[in-house]
Amino acid sequence: MKLGTKLVNKVRARQNARKLLIQALYSLEVGGSDAAQIEEDCLAEKNMSKVDEKFFQTALHAIAKDTKAIDTIYSKYLDRENVELDPTSRAILRLTSYEMINHLDIPFKVVINEGVNLAKTYAPTDAFKFINGVLDELAISSRSSEKTFISS
Repeated sequence: MKLGTKLVNKVRARQNARKLLIQALYSLEVGGSDAAQIEEDCLAEKNMSKVDEKFFQTALHAIAKDTKAIDTIYSKYLDRENVELDPTSRAILRLTSYEMINHLDIPFKVVINEGVNLAKTYAPTDAFKFINGVLDELAISSRSSEKTFISS
């Protein structure tokens, strides 16, 4: 397998993990299940061979454990109360905030782009614009050195 193919497969596996995470985080909030049960259900139901399983498991448990802290990270950039957001948009913001803060190996532009793409697919109409704005503000505050370096 060529290096380029490996990289593409890794990127797709991470994207698939994000899609599954949005569904899992939605279930966590709306369905009332715990993270361990949701993980077990996902592992049983989904073809995990095309998913970055380690990223999925780590992110799911970290976000489930620290939901309030993660909500605090992005809530300061909202133009409304967090409870007024639909559960899907909240799931996307939780995942992308987690990535923005905990995965400095992922460029902020990738985090924003992935969040916007998830919103275009799963969130209500035009939610992607709102999510883009929130994530841009979060990137400015949490990744200022990265943004400065890229702007130079």
